Amino acid sequence: MNLSAHGTNTLDYEITNIEKNGFWLLADNHEYFISFQEYPVFRDGKIKEILNITRPSANHFHWPDLDADIELEALKKPEKYILRYR
Repeated sequence: MNLSAHGTNTLDYEITNIEKNGFWLLADNHEYFISFQEYPVFRDGKIKEILNITRPSANHFHWPDLDADIELEALKKPEKYILRYR
């Protein structure tokens, strides 16, 4: 039996940890911390709502249960995105 052909990686993002101050998003082999202070829409979210994440495009994450969106570029270069959700 030859198993040399590898399948494609279908997991390119996931929530890896939820803490009292925010949560960690692993995307494209990089981990980003999403702070509840910077993104208060997640503060009162239930764990299952935070874990329910989709990626409609390569640069866009969406949490349908919370009606929240974050662009990957805002996580990579937060200093360029000084406006925050209030």
